[in-house]
Amino acid sequence: MLAQTAIAATVEHQDIPEASVSVLACDDTRIAALNADFRGKQMPTNVLSWPEEDLGSEEAGAAPHPPVPDPGGTLSLGDIAIAYDTCARESAEQGKPFDAHVTHLLVHGTLHLLGYDHIRDLDATRMEALEVEILGKLGLPDPY
Repeated sequence: MLAQTAIAATVEHQDIPEASVSVLACDDTRIAALNADFRGKQMPTNVLSWPEEDLGSEEAGAAPHPPVPDPGGTLSLGDIAIAYDTCARESAEQGKPFDAHVTHLLVHGTLHLLGYDHIRDLDATRMEALEVEILGKLGLPDPY
């Protein structure tokens, strides 16, 4: 239910009427293996995402390219993996409710699927502002 709510709120905020996202809920062992395989980092992380296509903007701080449905009209954004163990540990360490933390990470992962990133400062500012807006609409506090 958290995944559906977070993903739906994110795509609706971006004026996308409907899109599909695959979500894998896993433990630290599985996400560490995925992180090693896809990012070369031998450690668990909270969330990973694999966009169906690269929608990122070439210009720092600019909006990503809009996603385009396939010829049949289906819009598949990609895949997200989220680790229960890491999320539980982080929410406890940060004094945040577990559901709010997981919702934030699902919004974050969905924005990655939509071409947002946080490597460049201007992109990070744009992405974090969107996260705060989307979470606010869901009645959740600023995670930063």
